[in-house]
Amino acid sequence: MSTAPNRRTSHERPLRAAHMGVYLATTQIGWLVCVMSAAAQRPWWGCAYALIATAGHLTFAQRPSSEARLVVTIAASGWVWDSAVVHAGLLEYPNGVVLNGSAPYWLAALWALFAIQLNTVLRWLRQRPLIAALVGAIGGPASYRAGAALGAVHVNEPTTALVVIAAGWALILPAAIAIAARWDGVTAPVRIGNGRPRHE
Repeated sequence: MSTAPNRRTSHERPLRAAHMGVYLATTQIGWLVCVMSAAAQRPWWGCAYALIATAGHLTFAQRPSSEARLVVTIAASGWVWDSAVVHAGLLEYPNGVVLNGSAPYWLAALWALFAIQLNTVLRWLRQRPLIAALVGAIGGPASYRAGAALGAVHVNEPTTALVVIAAGWALILPAAIAIAARWDGVTAPVRIGNGRPRHE
């Protein structure tokens, strides 16, 4: 009787690790597709990839409506943030710009790919806001520099731009993690002793 739960747990852990691996591969490939297609003046390819990846994520989610709300909120908010950086003259995008002084539309696809990681790949950052801030401060500028190296964006005044991006991402990532935890649609809620739901 006592060995059955242990066997079940041992089979669940690899499954969860496999899911994380799929999400990590999907989103990292998606970043490359979005950035390289934008650099090649075909940004709609990246948007199509992000749409398919997001649809797959919502199919996997326990509560798709919650995850859809998260993806839309993060994608819209992220695009506004990037537009502010563009408007400040710190970044310049050669392709996909619909409104002058704003971010290109394909960046919303990148933000959607970021959003589907929040309750999956980046879930470990919950309850670790300082680490999340550090990851954001390092990873944010690194992503933009990589995009610049591939020709998808031009960084004006590199020092100022990267400092602003680092500061912004030090706030964005912990905030996004907190919002995602509140709107978690990936895991099924379970009941604890007092009857309140919590997420697995």
